[in-house]
Amino acid sequence: MFFLHWTMLVLCPAKYSFFFPDANGSILEKNPTVVFVLGGPGSGKGTQCANIVQNFGYTHLSAGDLLRAEIKSGSENGTMIQNMIKEGKIVPSEVTIKLLQKAMQESGNDKFLIDGFPRNEENRAAFEKVTGIEPAFVLFFDCPEEEMERRLLNRNQGREDDNIETIRKRFKVFLESSLPVINYYDAKGKVRKVIDSCASTISLVNFLVASGTKDIT
Repeated sequence: MFFLHWTMLVLCPAKYSFFFPDANGSILEKNPTVVFVLGGPGSGKGTQCANIVQNFGYTHLSAGDLLRAEIKSGSENGTMIQNMIKEGKIVPSEVTIKLLQKAMQESGNDKFLIDGFPRNEENRAAFEKVTGIEPAFVLFFDCPEEEMERRLLNRNQGREDDNIETIRKRFKVFLESSLPVINYYDAKGKVRKVIDSCASTISLVNFLVASGTKDIT
């Protein structure tokens, strides 16, 4: 079984760049519009992203889905990611970013919703450094924790992480890791907040995306 230790990717990314063809130059030529979509688990990101794709022509990219798809493909790269996850390692930002770059290039589009990334400040800094792209804005779905918990427990997607203990751990991780990212972009005037997102209608979110209004209640 192929195995490449994650530290080699971080310390020597150029040496192992054959795993991820460099599409960054051609992506930048498109002058892409990137919107980060952040919010706690169960805050309605998936539903609203599907709506934005339909109404505004964005391509929706989920960092988690890209990692899972790479593992499922059985590629050498996927095996490396799977081994890291089995060891309890966090997949390095560079790996996720390269998958995002590849998906952006292959989409043929120049407008992207990046869902669930960056998860922390290190992700954020690495994305901007590697891609040379800053988001046009950050769409932050702000939903009360009690409502997110209720929605996650009621949905029936067969996900192992939809149990009360794991859900509360995910809330904790979001608060500790992702809120600093939101605060960073808020200080730059780039956060568009959907307040009480669990109850917000599609038309309200459409208005926010189209107009650039600061917040929506």
